Amino acid sequence: MIDSKAEGAVMRPVAIVTGGLQGLGLGIAQELLSDGFRVAIVDLPQSPRLPERLDGDPDGCRYYQLDIADIDRHEDVLSAIEADFGRMDCLVNNAGIAARPLTDILDLEPSAFDKSVDVNLKGTFFLTQNFGKKLIDTKASAKDVYRSIIIITSIAAEMVSIERSQYCVTKAALSMVAKLFAARLASEGVYVHEVRPGFMQTAMTASGSSGRIEELLQSGFVPVPRWGQAGDVGRAVASLAAGRIPYMTGQPFWIAGGLNIAPNL
Repeated sequence: MIDSKAEGAVMRPVAIVTGGLQGLGLGIAQELLSDGFRVAIVDLPQSPRLPERLDGDPDGCRYYQLDIADIDRHEDVLSAIEADFGRMDCLVNNAGIAARPLTDILDLEPSAFDKSVDVNLKGTFFLTQNFGKKLIDTKASAKDVYRSIIIITSIAAEMVSIERSQYCVTKAALSMVAKLFAARLASEGVYVHEVRPGFMQTAMTASGSSGRIEELLQSGFVPVPRWGQAGDVGRAVASLAAGRIPYMTGQPFWIAGGLNIAPNL
């Protein structure tokens, strides 16, 4: 006898969210679950406790430990997710590190630069490569299924911050990574999206120069004069992952309150 509940679970699409235990990643995971996805959370802690808003769906959310800079483990973790869930439909590349401490570009040490490259750029690039190849391998059984890779970059992919040079460089490079994989995978029926968050109210932002951002928000520099929330990014990602914006790939999707348009003069 077929277990209809189990069969229904397998039919639900599966999204992987890196860095999904807090901040933007947590908001993304929550919105994906609300949108009917099952979610594989990938993050650094060895034995985490999933937040209640994720733990409430034991069949729909599982945790996998991975430092994305550890490229040799990518294959094992992706294979484990595929075995546990029976499928993979979306990879959300959210994991990344900020530029801390803030450092003038003239004083930046090679070690700090290399660390950002290893996590933000190299780790994301090769996890995407591995995931993309797995999607190609399962193409025959994925008819009429929207499959996607979503890369969370930042307004720093385009806007200069001389105290966050390594962060700006890696996020700008990731914007090109999204374009490259979009061009390669379009013929395979895989869509690649870049999401660029603006001033987000997260723990990562709070550890930086949030006072300056408050000034910009109050001055009208951002047309929508408020902090962005994790849910703002999460809803955008869920819409992309569900294929509700189908005629788009490889292009930046700004979630920044209009920050990238010129303010009124």
